[in-house]
Amino acid sequence: MDADLFWFSDRQFARIAPHLPTDTRGKPRVDDRRVISGIIQIMLSGARWKDVPSAYGPRKTLYNRFQRWAAKGAWARLFEALAQSGGPSAELLIDSSAVKARRCACGGKKGERHQAIGRSRGGRTTRIHALTDAACRPVAFVLTGGNVADCTAAVPLLEQVSNARLIHGDKGYDINAVRRQIEGKGAAPNIPPRADRVWKNCFSPVLYRTRNAIERMFNRRKDFRRIATRYDRNAINFHAAICLVAAVSYWL
Repeated sequence: MDADLFWFSDRQFARIAPHLPTDTRGKPRVDDRRVISGIIQIMLSGARWKDVPSAYGPRKTLYNRFQRWAAKGAWARLFEALAQSGGPSAELLIDSSAVKARRCACGGKKGERHQAIGRSRGGRTTRIHALTDAACRPVAFVLTGGNVADCTAAVPLLEQVSNARLIHGDKGYDINAVRRQIEGKGAAPNIPPRADRVWKNCFSPVLYRTRNAIERMFNRRKDFRRIATRYDRNAINFHAAICLVAAVSYWL
């Protein structure tokens, strides 16, 4: 094996193998480890699928495997299974990060809205909204266009919260609806109040110091060039890539 390429170790692949799809027809699949290692290499390098190194096998096999399992939700389920294996976290952090959508990811205006691409000051962008535990490990993702406010995307993201006691967020989440939703989950919101608030809600700057964990999570995620820049036109494929990279980077 080429040391400059990504390869799953025996321990890593043993953890993901039980969560891979088994409902295949015809001949049994072979080389799952080689194929999925090649997919991760593509995410790391940001290369085109046709430029995948020959050590991983036929490029069409890698592309078809990634796309078909993305459509079936296999990569998202793999991430969720690994993220839930550590049990629920008592402390969570919520934030978002914008990603530039390249020309090959863009289409007509109507189509872009349905593929989580929006037009903002940075051009065509996708915003990745995430929940992370205090150890920098992501537990949930939601994609929107770059022009969607953080507080708007917080609603579907917070629906995935369970058993948390404290949730940190920045001033972008300081609206009553988000605070009530967090409290409805049995957690306490630790969000700095906006300057225009007449009534200042309780906020602990000391506890808020741990919020940099989610910033570090986003920084590490952007080491994967195909995640730092969006090349996938289909939002399902891009979300699947984010989930797969998160599972490999933080939960193996």
